[in-house]
Amino acid sequence: MATDRRDRALLAGVVFTVLFGQVALYPDIPALVSALGGTPASWGGNVDAVLSAGKWFLTAEFLGFVLFAGLWGAASDAAGRRRRFVVAGAVLGAAGYLAVALVPVLGLPYATVLGLRFLQGAATIGAFSLAVTTLMDLPGGHGRNMGAAGIAIGAGTALGAPVGGQLYGIGPFVPLYAAASLLLVAAGVAGLVEDRAPAGGRGGVRAAVGVLRRRPQLGVPFAFGFVDRLTAGFFALVGTVYFRTELGLDPAGTGLLLGAFFAPFALLQYPFGRLSDRVGRVVPVAVGSLLYGFAIVCVFLAPSVPLTAATMVVVGVLGALVAPATMALVTDIAGDTRGVAMGGFNVFGSLGFLAGVVGGATVAASEGFGAAFVAVGLAEVAIAVLALPALLRVTPGRASVGHDGEGA
Repeated sequence: MATDRRDRALLAGVVFTVLFGQVALYPDIPALVSALGGTPASWGGNVDAVLSAGKWFLTAEFLGFVLFAGLWGAASDAAGRRRRFVVAGAVLGAAGYLAVALVPVLGLPYATVLGLRFLQGAATIGAFSLAVTTLMDLPGGHGRNMGAAGIAIGAGTALGAPVGGQLYGIGPFVPLYAAASLLLVAAGVAGLVEDRAPAGGRGGVRAAVGVLRRRPQLGVPFAFGFVDRLTAGFFALVGTVYFRTELGLDPAGTGLLLGAFFAPFALLQYPFGRLSDRVGRVVPVAVGSLLYGFAIVCVFLAPSVPLTAATMVVVGVLGALVAPATMALVTDIAGDTRGVAMGGFNVFGSLGFLAGVVGGATVAASEGFGAAFVAVGLAEVAIAVLALPALLRVTPGRASVGHDGEGA
């Protein structure tokens, strides 16, 4: 139906906006932290200090993601509504970005920045997670709908990184102002979407805690989501520091190199999501994760910037194979608790991102960048191998995959 296609596009726009604003900050987080009053960081100085400068700034936001993703989903399931929560999350997230930018103007200590980042993360995860959940509510096939979410995620990150690098050239706070403005636009867009949430009364806060106990099969996509997002957290901090310090790139060049991953990641999400509706989830998730892990190691082994960029393109292609199929598997299993299930998926994903930021920075600081790249790549390989038997048990046959049909 035309309304379904319109809402799919609008919701994808909300997801795009949230991710664009988030990733626009990544190309020069240590400089932003310094401008906000945190530990000064020089790209030509101690790498440990540079890693530390960005670590807690990212961690504060993702702690908000972890603690509130499931609660937003439970609240929307209980109310039987999604739209009002997406709008609220976007508006509050915009306020959070703006408040962070105003901390130096108001003369507040840097600890205030971390607190505001936590609150901003708690808000924006509501807009992101429930926009994806509303896509799950649409008919048309889970792979198709999660492919649309994947395109939005990939496009937001693909454009956010290089544009953010350019915005830093104007001023360190410009990416924050851009993120706040775009989230206000997202709130307006979300208000146009038709609410299709199932009838309320099933959920509540307890549902966010008990979703994995009630549906233990969700542990499989949750585990893959954890490791996939671990790699994202790794590249958000350790990868960007590696590109800056070892390859000698400026913020704009770093953003473009990140874009070499995110561009194919964005463009291929939808067709690969449709592919998983046809062939099932096992090959895209398991085989894709295996190859994805090896490709991450090859990023470090690439001997030049052009070859590093080419390898990042390969990583993006393989990431696009894995991501929509993993999210669609959540939908396959979740039944009528989609909001809580996607919230739980985002909780595990956010924990993975935190592990990638903190663990990756710790390994890189103590053992070097090579050891960090190998550790993260092998984590992806390990989950593909170890979780394959469980994946085979919980994956629906092709006849039941995307059972909402193809007629959107």
